[in-house]
Amino acid sequence: MFEILILSIIQGITEFLPVSSSSHLIIISTYTNFEHQSLSLDVSLHIGSFLAVVTFFIKDIVQFVKNKKLFLKIIFSSLPVILVGYFLVKNNLIDHLRNIKVIGWTTIIFGILLYIVDKFELNKNLDKNFTYKSALLIGLFQILSLIPGVSRSGITITAARMLKFNRFDSAKISFLLSIPTLAAVSFFGLNNLIANNNIDVSFVNLASILLSFLFSLITIKFFLKYIQTFSLNLFVIYRILLGIILLILSYL
Repeated sequence: MFEILILSIIQGITEFLPVSSSSHLIIISTYTNFEHQSLSLDVSLHIGSFLAVVTFFIKDIVQFVKNKKLFLKIIFSSLPVILVGYFLVKNNLIDHLRNIKVIGWTTIIFGILLYIVDKFELNKNLDKNFTYKSALLIGLFQILSLIPGVSRSGITITAARMLKFNRFDSAKISFLLSIPTLAAVSFFGLNNLIANNNIDVSFVNLASILLSFLFSLITIKFFLKYIQTFSLNLFVIYRILLGIILLILSYL
């Protein structure tokens, strides 16, 4: 149960902060001997995060019915990463990027990029300025999140800041874009489990969904409040320190 708690905390916190959830899970799998890590658990953790972001933004999701344009923009922006991700997974190309050296370099490089774009006071907002053009550009940037260490949240916030969206709405765009992405990850994961006749639901799966849900929900609430007052410097510093440590370990 301790392992499930740790993995749920990592997934719940890092999925929505600009620090990369995949890199942290890869680090844990590399340097620990956790027994419960598996495709089934990974799917459960992502389902928990998916349910959390849907719960938090339920009002916005309901408004999608009234505001079809926003719904279509979110889907449109999510298609590039879903399609490219599917291609990479189907052709077993994604595993070539899952190593500590890659994570170390991308953690530092994209952390510095996040620092640079966060220095500007920008005032575009989601309601007035989120066009199909901006949705496409952010969606194309999101493809980079398939590289471990880049961070889906980090790169979408970076892209939105580049397009002059304010800090709060940049994060909100990132969270809304996580809904179809997490839904796709959960769907493909469940599909693989069904194909391999490994769909058994255990206490471990249910516990990981619940814990991931709780930690994800807390993280979303905390982060949106945090960025209304503070910059993203704390996450940049964390990324750079983590990246340096990983590079030292990988090149020793």
